Amino acid sequence: MSESAAPEGPMVHSARMERAAVAAAEAGLTGLLVTPGPDLAWLTGYQPPVTERLTALLLTPGRRPQLIVPTLERPDAEHAPGARGLTITGWPDGQDPYADLVPLLDPRGRYGVSDNTWALHLLAFQRACPGASFGAFTELLPMLRAVKDAYEVERLAAAGAAADAAYEDIVRLRFAGRRERDVAADLARLLREYGHSQVDFTLVCSGPNSANPHHEAGDRVIQDGDMVVMDFGGLKDGYGSDTTRTVHVGAPTAEERKVHDVVREAQQAAFEAVRPGVPCQEIDRAARQVIRNAGFGEYFIHRTGHGIGVTTHEPPYMVEGEHLPLRPGMSFSIEPGIYLPGRFGVRIEDIVVCTETGGRRLNNTDREILVVQ
Repeated sequence: MSESAAPEGPMVHSARMERAAVAAAEAGLTGLLVTPGPDLAWLTGYQPPVTERLTALLLTPGRRPQLIVPTLERPDAEHAPGARGLTITGWPDGQDPYADLVPLLDPRGRYGVSDNTWALHLLAFQRACPGASFGAFTELLPMLRAVKDAYEVERLAAAGAAADAAYEDIVRLRFAGRRERDVAADLARLLREYGHSQVDFTLVCSGPNSANPHHEAGDRVIQDGDMVVMDFGGLKDGYGSDTTRTVHVGAPTAEERKVHDVVREAQQAAFEAVRPGVPCQEIDRAARQVIRNAGFGEYFIHRTGHGIGVTTHEPPYMVEGEHLPLRPGMSFSIEPGIYLPGRFGVRIEDIVVCTETGGRRLNNTDREILVVQ
């Protein structure tokens, strides 16, 4: 492993917490409140169980980060990768879990709160500080985790390679005569065999179901002549995978080939548009223009992509109206599709990282229409 891609450690997490505190100040915030979920894991390396007991990280510009945890979980918190940069305080069962945190809050401050914060805790903060205001990270700091460092990119690349390996294996299995949910179960098994600790989705959409972008695999029996959209991913070593390929059971018709070719060309056009400084919406526009020119514009019914990192969906989004410019290290999906209601659909998806010179694909399986049995 190169020096630039050195593993995460205490210095990495301290730098992330400092960066988050600076970003908060630049956004006009007094500080950040972070509870268990992807933001806490990314900032500190600590992933506690999510329960009704309060665990909260307070980041305030110019002050040492404070982590409040249940006393029974304090030993685990003290062994987290980023613990060296934290002041950790435990609260025992039977005592007010907010007693150590509320005095640290500015009663008239403005705080960003991680999206995963339970309403139970947010309402308690609001009761304790009725003069303060609270807003979600997605609204106040949407780009906090958007730019990945070299180590994060390589983790994403490893997750993408594992998903690619699962695809290479699944297409060797039989499709015709099997239920969608059976193929989906095979995909989940393969993702785990190739190192995924968490499988978030295995969409298998066959025949007319392929015209539904988020169809959940069901009991429909896949038949000869079906188009089959497979969209699958999850987490490997803490970072996400997400890829989609569309295959055909038996020989496709000329129309099916044409639609698949249009989607492939749209996906390629969007990929070629990736470079630093380009607004996110231009990636969506590049794909959409190809599909519109081919006469299928009304059948492309979703955004072109979403960010990916420690979660499989996060900012930035490749969608009309998103003017944020791409920066090296931003990672996101490019996944145009065409969906002909009641007939069939096609989607092709890769995870792409913006580099200094353009885009780097993290999924590299064949994008041509593949005939399966």
